[in-house]
Amino acid sequence: MAHSRSAKKRIRVNQTKALRNRMIKSALKTIIKKFEVAVEAGNKEEATVNFKNVVKALDMAASKNVLHKNKAARKKSRLASKLNAM
Repeated sequence: MAHSRSAKKRIRVNQTKALRNRMIKSALKTIIKKFEVAVEAGNKEEATVNFKNVVKALDMAASKNVLHKNKAARKKSRLASKLNAM
């Protein structure tokens, strides 16, 4: 258990940031699933709209350091290729 004030504060800050990161990752996974469902259904218009949302969410997660920027770029590229293959 932490003894100093700064160590106790660090624990609280880490918990807050971990919660925020978990929320961002969860929302990102949900948005990606919506996109993939639209692609599976063959709904081009909905997939295009969802792709824009996915790109925005990936960029936001990369800017907050929840995801590495190269991982975000790789995911965008793979999802774009799925969209273009429709």
